[in-house]
Amino acid sequence: MALFAVEYTYSDATVAARDEHRPTHRSWLSDLVDAGKVVATGPWVDGSGALILIDVADEAAAHELMAQDPFAQRNLVDAVRITGWQPVMGVFNA
Repeated sequence: MALFAVEYTYSDATVAARDEHRPTHRSWLSDLVDAGKVVATGPWVDGSGALILIDVADEAAAHELMAQDPFAQRNLVDAVRITGWQPVMGVFNA
């Protein structure tokens, strides 16, 4: 399992547009959950961004996948950080 943590940062300027496009964004994520590519996802409690754990072959595939996010395609994400993650214990440990 090659897991990557995708961290999104949002700004207050995109709140209305994110609210409008959230159903499409979540439908896209749901399809990826069903396909086994998204392991977990959710927003930060303070609304400043989100975390998406994805299972893809490598970092290039992670960037390619996240570029397909409806939020990304509409420039609703201010910053994206993609970091490889190696779980050692817990529910994500293979």
